Amino acid sequence: MSRPQFDPSQYAVQLEAKKQRLSGLLAPFAAPAPEVFESPREHYRLRAEFRLWREGEDRHYAMFEAGDKHAPIFFDDFPIASARINALMPRLKAAWQMSSALSFKLFQVEFLTTLAGDALLTLCYHRPLDAAWQAAAERLAAELQVSLVGRSRGKRIVIGRDFVEEELQVAGRRFRYRQPEGAFTQPNGEVNQKMLGWAHEALGERTDDLLELYCGNGNFTLPLASRVRRVLATEISKSSVNAALANLADNGVDNVCLVRLSAEELTEALNEVRPFRRLAGIDLKSYQFGSVFVDPPRAGMDPDTCELTRRFERILYISCNPETLAANLAQLNDTHKVTRCALFDQFPYTHHMEAGVLLERR
Repeated sequence: MSRPQFDPSQYAVQLEAKKQRLSGLLAPFAAPAPEVFESPREHYRLRAEFRLWREGEDRHYAMFEAGDKHAPIFFDDFPIASARINALMPRLKAAWQMSSALSFKLFQVEFLTTLAGDALLTLCYHRPLDAAWQAAAERLAAELQVSLVGRSRGKRIVIGRDFVEEELQVAGRRFRYRQPEGAFTQPNGEVNQKMLGWAHEALGERTDDLLELYCGNGNFTLPLASRVRRVLATEISKSSVNAALANLADNGVDNVCLVRLSAEELTEALNEVRPFRRLAGIDLKSYQFGSVFVDPPRAGMDPDTCELTRRFERILYISCNPETLAANLAQLNDTHKVTRCALFDQFPYTHHMEAGVLLERR
């Protein structure tokens, strides 16, 4: 993780530059002006990862500038991270300084927190974890009131839970999420909540079905399921699928069928190229899909998946890479038009941004 250039006095200028950049990328598609959803200026990031750098007998939280792994930048606090992470940082550092069982060959620390106040620490080691480590880690977890995961080569020890619990409010309803250690979660909780609200509103109330690709832990699935008759959702990561199934059950959402397929595999299934045992018992022809929701990785949709989305009246697309979003829109532009777009500032003080577009058939 590289160090963001934290400067709240420049936030408005940077956000305006992102708005202009997104508008320029979407200009060839006659997109309307983007709706802009700001981030909190500080304490917005719910997860953080630090290398531990040793100087003499001390270890320090460290990050590096991009491309430079030899000149560490030390941190005692991290103002872009959540208040909970900042409160935990000095207490964790004091604990490893007082305990050789915790500090010996500790090389990386990861924090995962939630708006709801939950926290999980992951401690990574270049050595086997023994009984002395576990006893010290159990005392630490109790003292800090966190869950804790220890990782070494080939071994993972969980103290408490291997996930955090989040609560997000969308359109007046609260949704509960399990967010597993090591799995992808949206880093900026406040902006994520705004993003869910925008997607919920943009989809609108429907009487037909929704196809969702790249559903992750069900971040969007839960609120969007309330807008349609049924959802067929896909995700390839086993840990994310398990989290999504738990989240659906915890929230009493019963109109979602979740299958562990990649977007490319589902495209093959819908095109009847080949059958999949993971679709046994699912009648794809019974779905009346009116909309598709996609939240792909940075590479965007592959050409075949992009071509698949043409079949739908509405394409709701969340992107973490506006360049690949624009490339996908170029493929879709002859059949669909952009009727809404949004900028979600998930990553203040960096060039990264999240965007959303609603496309409707011409």
